[in-house]
Amino acid sequence: MIPVLILFLIPVGGGIPAGVLLARSHGLIWPVTAGLYFVSDVILALLFEPVLRLLVLAGRNTPFMARMLAAVREVTRRTTAHYGSAGPVALIMIAFGVDPMTGRAVAAAAGHGFIAGWAIAISGDMLYFAVVMAATLRLNSALGSPTLTMIVILAAMFLLPLIIRRVKQRTSLLFKRASN
Repeated sequence: MIPVLILFLIPVGGGIPAGVLLARSHGLIWPVTAGLYFVSDVILALLFEPVLRLLVLAGRNTPFMARMLAAVREVTRRTTAHYGSAGPVALIMIAFGVDPMTGRAVAAAAGHGFIAGWAIAISGDMLYFAVVMAATLRLNSALGSPTLTMIVILAAMFLLPLIIRRVKQRTSLLFKRASN
């Protein structure tokens, strides 16, 4: 169980699919695997929160950090405008789409404290985990190769957001041209 938890603590890259496949190979059922991922998020929260607090404190005393904090608030306002407000659902979607640390930073910028902010960030991250875990397990069942599964899942994790962004940009341009 510890090796799975360690893989889940990797903040970027193949931690989720690798951890899911390792958990499966050790006979762990999916609720236990999800529980380990949740524990990794709680550990992350306990490690990241002091860093976030120091950044906010520095933002009050350092002009550069103050500009960074203002930029985070502005990005939060723009991003959540698509959802109608900076409410929990919008913030959960940010954590889903980026990562829990960004989700927590955005929740802090929106005024949410430690418990509520991390609950929001972890909720979004757990949703992301559920999607990647399900895709990993299904694809591994179909392919029968953990290595090939990892390659396909990692490619999808990195390429799908780029493809979706490009399709949205082109669709937006087509609608602008059609409305003129």
